[in-house]
Amino acid sequence: MSRAEQPSRRSVLAATVAAAVAGGATPAAAAATTAEQTSDTGAVTSSTRPVDYRAWTTYTDWRSGTSHGTSPVAGPRPGVEIAAPAGTTDYTDPHTGTTATWEYATWTSPVHRLPVPATEAVASWNAQTPAGTWLQVELRGTYSDGTDTPWYVMGRWAAGDQDIKRTSVDGQSDGRSSIGTDTFAVDAPASGLRLASYRLRLTLYRRPGTKLTPTVWRLGAMGSDVPDRFTVPASTPGPAGELVVPRYSQEIHAGQYPEYDNGGEAWCSPTSSQMIVEYWGGRLTPGELSWVDPSYADPQVCHAARYTYDYQYAGCGNWPFNAAYAATFKGLQGVVTRLGSLTDLQTLIASGVPAMTSQSFLKSELTGAGYGTSGHLMTVIGFTAAGDVIANDPASPTDEAVRRVYRRREFENIWLRTKRYNASGKVVSGTGGVCYLYFPAHPTARQCQALAEVGVR
Repeated sequence: MSRAEQPSRRSVLAATVAAAVAGGATPAAAAATTAEQTSDTGAVTSSTRPVDYRAWTTYTDWRSGTSHGTSPVAGPRPGVEIAAPAGTTDYTDPHTGTTATWEYATWTSPVHRLPVPATEAVASWNAQTPAGTWLQVELRGTYSDGTDTPWYVMGRWAAGDQDIKRTSVDGQSDGRSSIGTDTFAVDAPASGLRLASYRLRLTLYRRPGTKLTPTVWRLGAMGSDVPDRFTVPASTPGPAGELVVPRYSQEIHAGQYPEYDNGGEAWCSPTSSQMIVEYWGGRLTPGELSWVDPSYADPQVCHAARYTYDYQYAGCGNWPFNAAYAATFKGLQGVVTRLGSLTDLQTLIASGVPAMTSQSFLKSELTGAGYGTSGHLMTVIGFTAAGDVIANDPASPTDEAVRRVYRRREFENIWLRTKRYNASGKVVSGTGGVCYLYFPAHPTARQCQALAEVGVR
């Protein structure tokens, strides 16, 4: 996101009624909407936690869903892929105008009942999509009054950009809930209406007549009912420690590749993602970077911007697209969730897992930042002995200046609150603890325990 104090994407999208995307791949809906779903009992979550993250990742998980042309894949990283297509459909890419025919197959999860009914939900996924393939993720929920939402498109995604342009879908609403880029939200939470349960549907696409297939290893969603608040309780500082994470500045890319959200000034999300990808050993080859102007420093940041770019949102800050990008690197997985306090971050850091946090604030609210923002991603890499936050902040003039220390109380509040005042004194939204977590496909026992403690399995 840009550092400038501007309206957030969610406030803008909530006020905009856009035309629905053409060529909506509707045969997938016909294939799965009539299938009877079973109740999901696989999640282990505290009933008092206002955030619930549930994912399907195991061979048993993939066998538990309803398949139309897909099959589960066993092995060290179980997944689901196309076995025999359920049919063909035409898709008109709204960003190129190109219409093409695709074979498709679907997988629909069992119903997941939320321990705490939610006002918001964000889906995320990890997959590989060879050239000539792509996927769509949808969510359908049941409200607390027993009625159902439509099938909402949560993203149309491919790792590359040669077949389709990865995209969110605007203009989705039933008058009670809406999709704002990557987030399902109940329109009037004060009414008491909540999302009580949901299921997710994957539609996998490939060029007709080929044996290509996407493979999906992780599919999940975070549902939350974080209370409205301008301030949050202070947490108790824990052990000090700092992870050695690469430092990249978004600012040195200002003006580069303006077709991707006006260049580096707005690349906080992919820059943060690339830092963590490389912390875990993810590397791009010279061939993969050959498209980048050789005079540009840190070409991998340009690459991350291109391959997280959402052509509908016209930005690189789509949360699940960033998590999916991270998982294109061998041995990595990524999720989007919410955490409850800096104690959660301390738990992760102590196990060796850094985190990317999303926050918005005035210049006066975060000492030492030197800017205000309506939405910004940075990477938390540790804590000082006093409990202050050590962050790799990409909104820095050089790579060397990226490491910052921010006051614990200030950082905790700007990250976890859901309401704030902008520079004009208007009440606007905060992210309520949104976080990207990237970690190994096979975490250590200590990392598994830390992830479980913050609600990720």
